[in-house]
Amino acid sequence: MIVRSFSDIEGTDRHVKSRSGTWESKRILLARERAGFSLHETTVYAGTETFMWYAHHIEAVLCVEGESELTNEETGEKHWITPGTLYLLDGHERHTLRPRTDSRYICVFNPPMTGREDHDEHGTYPLLTEAEEADTA
Repeated sequence: MIVRSFSDIEGTDRHVKSRSGTWESKRILLARERAGFSLHETTVYAGTETFMWYAHHIEAVLCVEGESELTNEETGEKHWITPGTLYLLDGHERHTLRPRTDSRYICVFNPPMTGREDHDEHGTYPLLTEAEEADTA
């Protein structure tokens, strides 16, 4: 059994701040726990714009705080994301998030993240494996 709080991981290697400065993520459950998915709390900062494309992952995103505009870059369709709204990137859609206020999300990734991921120049997380995680530990 694992019992862990987001406050337990603040300031640890599970608390990742993006190179872009537009978001931070508290990665409470990772590949090393072998649950088959990872679970994160991600805060995206007001007035920023983050382009993302999860070419290797499926992500479910539940808004728990804040307001953001989500654009599906493949269709041009825009959605207003508010608390209680979920979006699922099950087709590896390229998308842009523009928070009007600081916004908090609970995110589930499959395959699970190792904890070291940050968006590359294409907005993609690399597909890292648990074996690569062990090699760098």
